[in-house]
Amino acid sequence: MRTIVSLPGDGIGKTVLPEAIRVLEAAGFEANYLHGDIGWDFWIKEGNALPQRTIDLLAEHKIGLFGAITSKPKDEATKELSSELQDKGYVYFSPIVGLRQHFNLDICTRPCKAFKGNPLNFIRKDGKGGYEEPLVDAVVFRQNTEGMYGGIEWTNPPAQVREALETHPKMKKFKDVPSEEMAISTRIVSKNATYRIIKAAFEYAKKHGYSNVTVCEKPNVLRETSGMFLQTAREIAKDYPGIDLWDTNIDAQMMWLTKNPEVYGVIVSENMFADITSDGFAGLVGGLGFACSANVGDEVAVFEPTHGSAPKYQELNPSIVNPIAMILSACMMLDHIDESEKAEKIRKAIAAVIEEGKVKTYDMMKIRGGASAIDNGACTTQQMTDAIIAKL
Repeated sequence: MRTIVSLPGDGIGKTVLPEAIRVLEAAGFEANYLHGDIGWDFWIKEGNALPQRTIDLLAEHKIGLFGAITSKPKDEATKELSSELQDKGYVYFSPIVGLRQHFNLDICTRPCKAFKGNPLNFIRKDGKGGYEEPLVDAVVFRQNTEGMYGGIEWTNPPAQVREALETHPKMKKFKDVPSEEMAISTRIVSKNATYRIIKAAFEYAKKHGYSNVTVCEKPNVLRETSGMFLQTAREIAKDYPGIDLWDTNIDAQMMWLTKNPEVYGVIVSENMFADITSDGFAGLVGGLGFACSANVGDEVAVFEPTHGSAPKYQELNPSIVNPIAMILSACMMLDHIDESEKAEKIRKAIAAVIEEGKVKTYDMMKIRGGASAIDNGACTTQQMTDAIIAKL
């Protein structure tokens, strides 16, 4: 029997993760679930949102199901530390980013596929006075460990950093800016990591029958980093003659995804651009309540919904949040461990509930969240899970 590290984290992560486990069990997937400490409570109490004991659990068991975490800006995070940890040099760092970098979970996959009958699906005018609902079925591949989220940045950069940067002619415009008034972030892209994510994107397109892979970057401005991405894709594309390689600029892509989203198949980008693109496509298929993801490395994999911790909903009893993104993330875990038959069974159950339309969470009803949502016809989190299990 497999052992899965359960990482509920913060806020609604503690609500939706148990619901996903209920569905897994109903589908016949048997596992031992070991709790892992992660998130804001451990930052406050220990000065570390990702304790070593949790890293050790994942190193041993290789698979994690993750709920959600709360992240706050540096100054706010420091203020919330317990009094005995104040002024001890603790610096907050996102635990999910920490997991990705520690285990080199560099391949992030984010499917954005519409379910028939979802009232939140994207629609557009058809030019004839009516409306049409294009079939959105895009999968975003995100390089998960480098780029703008690599974490290499400074406020008041050290003298040696500034001296190194000033060897670049473009730094002349900043020569009169005092270092204490300067903040610097890096965007580092390496050839090997770029190759791995683009190769994974093409392999996925080949396996699942997608006709195109789109590199979504900004090589006309970010000539070196985005340029490496695009050039690497062109080299890899030669080995996949049946799959078209497209390239778009991130800003233009944001426009095109609401004009003709159905033409895009697999999209691949650096860390931040893929984060933006995947949220944009998620908005076309129901929003973050339907947005699942996988973070995969050579040995360890962690599966998570891309929504946040939504702390304002954590205390609602009964809960009203949508568990589908978490359940779909669990399905991605099943695919990863060669349990795709059970994953597909769950996806079909979700599709049946959505198409039937009798059970809807508040977001699917397009009503305001809060305690009144249930009075206005929304189901609870548990009722949505119950409906999916009934379809199983």
